[in-house]
Amino acid sequence: MTTDTIDKKSVVTTHQRHEGDTGSAEVQIALLTERISHLTEHLRSHKKDFSSRRGLLVMVGKRSGMLKYLAKTDVGRYQQIIGKLGLRK
Repeated sequence: MTTDTIDKKSVVTTHQRHEGDTGSAEVQIALLTERISHLTEHLRSHKKDFSSRRGLLVMVGKRSGMLKYLAKTDVGRYQQIIGKLGLRK
């Protein structure tokens, strides 16, 4: 169910702000987005997996909170991350 280490490293390297950055809001949002898309595909084939559905909703809530924080603190970084990930339409 977890994201592979290789996928995680590639997501971190594409979204990090500086060398060795693994905890910035951009990296955390990108990792959550990757996990959300993976779990969404799982739930398409396993419709009655309600435990995973709850986990998905928790992740979506965390990502929403991080996006709100980023929008409040730095609008430029917020616009950049939603553009990269294609979150808003």
